Amino acid sequence: MPKALPSARKKAVPHRQVRGLRTREAILARAVDIASAQGLEGLTVGSLASQLKMSKSGLFAHFGSKEDLQLATVDFARQIFIKEVTMPALTARKGMPRLWGLLERWMGLVEKQVFEGGCFFSAASFEFDSRRGVVRDRIAAIMHEWIAAITRAVYEAQKAGHLERKVDPTRLAFEIHAISMGAHWAYQLLDDKQAYPRARTILLEKLRSISTPECPHLP
Repeated sequence: MPKALPSARKKAVPHRQVRGLRTREAILARAVDIASAQGLEGLTVGSLASQLKMSKSGLFAHFGSKEDLQLATVDFARQIFIKEVTMPALTARKGMPRLWGLLERWMGLVEKQVFEGGCFFSAASFEFDSRRGVVRDRIAAIMHEWIAAITRAVYEAQKAGHLERKVDPTRLAFEIHAISMGAHWAYQLLDDKQAYPRARTILLEKLRSISTPECPHLP
């Protein structure tokens, strides 16, 4: 007779471990807001510990160095971006609805002030674009990931028959990204409250000009 299979019940996560994860999330949530407003270099263990009413040693228990804290903050911001932009947009059907969903939610992220200082990744990109090191590499990898998502959405819109076949997905993704980043810059630095309505108009005009008769109605 074969031996009974081991129990499939999941082991309970120790309370201390759960508390540690919650503390780490609280630290990173505050770090993301600080970094979006003051830059990743603006993150200091001392100021962060003071704001969270923690000891420096307690904060160091979660992050061994400032670089570790910066990397963790970047990855936490990526999780927020995926939750607020990518995942909701992916619920739309492939084609123009999904492409426009990605763009609309990306711009809406700043308007809703999900990050205290605006667009986290545009700020981080400008801050680290001329630097070398693991933090810059991680930011660049995430931006490549995002541009690839836009490019893929363009390609899917072509496959769905919503965009003209002559369109180069890589070039269109570049144009879309440039327009949106320009809106982030104008909104943040110039305090231009019309930056996003203007960017939406430009993007919609661009997409309409290359859409097919089968393309669903754009806003």
